[in-house]
Amino acid sequence: RLPRARVSGRYDFSFSGLKTAVLRLVRGEMGDTPPTAETAAAFQEAVVDALASKTVRAAQENRASEILLAGGVAANSLLRQVLAQRSSLPLRVPPLSLCTDNAAMVASCAYYRLRQGQRHGLDLDVQPGLRLG
Repeated sequence: RLPRARVSGRYDFSFSGLKTAVLRLVRGEMGDTPPTAETAAAFQEAVVDALASKTVRAAQENRASEILLAGGVAANSLLRQVLAQRSSLPLRVPPLSLCTDNAAMVASCAYYRLRQGQRHGLDLDVQPGLRLG
Protein backbone atom coordinates (compact mmCIF):
# COMPACT_ATOMS: atom_id res chain seq x y z
CA ARG A 1 0.00 0.00 0.00
CA LEU A 2 1.36 3.38 -1.01
CA PRO A 3 0.91 6.55 1.06
CA ARG A 4 -2.06 8.75 0.33
CA ALA A 5 -1.77 12.33 -0.82
CA ARG A 6 -2.02 14.90 1.91
CA VAL A 7 -5.71 15.70 2.29
CA SER A 8 -5.65 18.23 5.11
CA GLY A 9 -6.44 21.85 4.45
CA ARG A 10 -8.72 23.08 1.72
CA TYR A 11 -8.82 21.47 -1.67
CA ASP A 12 -5.16 21.54 -2.72
CA PHE A 13 -3.31 18.32 -3.49
CA SER A 14 0.24 17.27 -2.75
CA PHE A 15 1.40 14.04 -4.35
CA SER A 16 5.10 14.55 -3.56
CA GLY A 17 5.16 11.86 -0.86
CA LEU A 18 3.41 9.42 -3.17
CA LYS A 19 5.80 10.13 -6.03
CA THR A 20 8.79 9.64 -3.75
CA ALA A 21 7.38 6.35 -2.43
CA VAL A 22 6.84 5.03 -5.97
CA LEU A 23 10.36 6.05 -6.96
CA ARG A 24 11.83 4.28 -3.92
CA LEU A 25 9.67 1.24 -4.62
CA VAL A 26 10.75 0.84 -8.24
CA ARG A 27 14.39 1.41 -7.31
CA GLY A 28 14.13 -1.48 -4.85
CA GLU A 29 14.77 0.71 -1.80
CA MET A 30 11.73 -0.73 0.01
CA GLY A 31 12.54 -4.40 -0.47
CA ASP A 32 11.67 -6.52 -3.47
CA THR A 33 10.38 -4.55 -6.43
CA PRO A 34 6.77 -5.57 -7.11
CA PRO A 35 5.53 -6.23 -10.65
CA THR A 36 4.90 -3.10 -12.70
CA ALA A 37 1.14 -3.74 -12.91
CA GLU A 38 0.94 -4.00 -9.11
CA THR A 39 2.82 -0.74 -8.66
CA ALA A 40 0.65 1.03 -11.24
CA ALA A 41 -2.54 -0.23 -9.57
CA ALA A 42 -1.35 0.89 -6.13
CA PHE A 43 -0.46 4.33 -7.54
CA GLN A 44 -3.86 4.64 -9.21
CA GLU A 45 -5.66 3.64 -6.00
CA ALA A 46 -3.75 6.24 -3.97
CA VAL A 47 -4.48 9.03 -6.46
CA VAL A 48 -8.14 8.06 -6.85
CA ASP A 49 -8.55 7.95 -3.06
CA ALA A 50 -7.25 11.52 -2.75
CA LEU A 51 -9.28 12.86 -5.69
CA ALA A 52 -12.49 11.22 -4.52
CA SER A 53 -12.05 12.26 -0.88
CA LYS A 54 -11.55 15.92 -1.72
CA THR A 55 -14.24 15.96 -4.39
CA VAL A 56 -16.88 14.49 -2.08
CA ARG A 57 -15.82 16.79 0.78
CA ALA A 58 -15.98 19.85 -1.49
CA ALA A 59 -19.42 18.83 -2.74
CA GLN A 60 -20.69 18.39 0.83
CA GLU A 61 -19.17 21.62 2.15
CA ASN A 62 -20.56 23.62 -0.77
CA ARG A 63 -23.97 21.92 -0.69
CA ALA A 64 -23.65 20.75 -4.29
CA SER A 65 -26.62 19.03 -5.87
CA GLU A 66 -24.48 16.82 -8.12
CA ILE A 67 -20.88 16.00 -9.01
CA LEU A 68 -19.57 16.55 -12.53
CA LEU A 69 -16.50 14.60 -13.61
CA ALA A 70 -14.96 15.85 -16.87
CA GLY A 71 -11.72 16.00 -18.84
CA GLY A 72 -9.16 13.28 -19.31
CA VAL A 73 -9.42 12.10 -15.70
CA ALA A 74 -13.09 11.24 -16.29
CA ALA A 75 -11.95 8.32 -18.45
CA ASN A 76 -10.61 6.57 -15.34
CA SER A 77 -13.09 3.82 -14.51
CA LEU A 78 -11.84 3.42 -10.93
CA LEU A 79 -12.39 7.11 -10.23
CA ARG A 80 -15.91 6.90 -11.65
CA GLN A 81 -16.65 3.86 -9.48
CA VAL A 82 -15.21 5.31 -6.25
CA LEU A 83 -16.99 8.65 -6.67
CA ALA A 84 -20.29 6.87 -7.26
CA GLN A 85 -19.75 4.74 -4.13
CA ARG A 86 -18.67 7.54 -1.79
CA SER A 87 -21.35 10.08 -2.56
CA SER A 88 -25.10 9.94 -2.61
CA LEU A 89 -25.15 12.84 -5.09
CA PRO A 90 -25.79 12.12 -8.76
CA LEU A 91 -22.51 11.67 -10.64
CA ARG A 92 -22.54 13.24 -14.10
CA VAL A 93 -19.91 11.87 -16.49
CA PRO A 94 -19.79 12.45 -20.26
CA PRO A 95 -19.47 9.51 -22.66
CA LEU A 96 -15.97 8.03 -22.72
CA SER A 97 -15.40 9.37 -26.24
CA LEU A 98 -15.69 12.92 -24.85
CA CYS A 99 -13.37 12.35 -21.87
CA THR A 100 -10.23 13.68 -23.46
CA ASP A 101 -7.26 15.63 -22.23
CA ASN A 102 -6.46 18.96 -23.83
CA ALA A 103 -2.68 18.51 -23.52
CA ALA A 104 -2.22 18.26 -27.30
CA MET A 105 -4.17 21.48 -27.79
CA VAL A 106 -2.09 23.29 -25.15
CA ALA A 107 1.14 21.96 -26.68
CA SER A 108 0.05 23.14 -30.13
CA CYS A 109 -0.69 26.61 -28.79
CA ALA A 110 2.71 26.68 -27.04
CA TYR A 111 4.46 25.59 -30.24
CA TYR A 112 3.04 28.50 -32.25
CA ARG A 113 3.78 30.99 -29.49
CA LEU A 114 7.34 29.69 -29.27
CA ARG A 115 7.74 30.14 -33.04
CA GLN A 116 6.63 33.76 -32.57
CA GLY A 117 9.38 34.24 -29.99
CA GLN A 118 7.17 34.22 -26.92
CA ARG A 119 8.83 32.60 -23.93
CA HIS A 120 8.25 32.26 -20.20
CA GLY A 121 10.61 31.21 -17.43
CA LEU A 122 9.98 28.65 -14.74
CA ASP A 123 8.50 31.42 -12.58
CA LEU A 124 5.34 31.46 -14.71
CA ASP A 125 2.41 30.82 -12.39
CA VAL A 126 -1.25 29.94 -12.78
CA GLN A 127 -3.96 32.58 -12.78
CA PRO A 128 -7.00 30.79 -11.34
CA GLY A 129 -9.20 33.89 -11.51
CA LEU A 130 -8.50 34.56 -15.19
CA ARG A 131 -11.72 35.27 -17.09
CA LEU A 132 -12.58 33.34 -20.22
CA GLY A 133 -13.81 35.17 -23.29
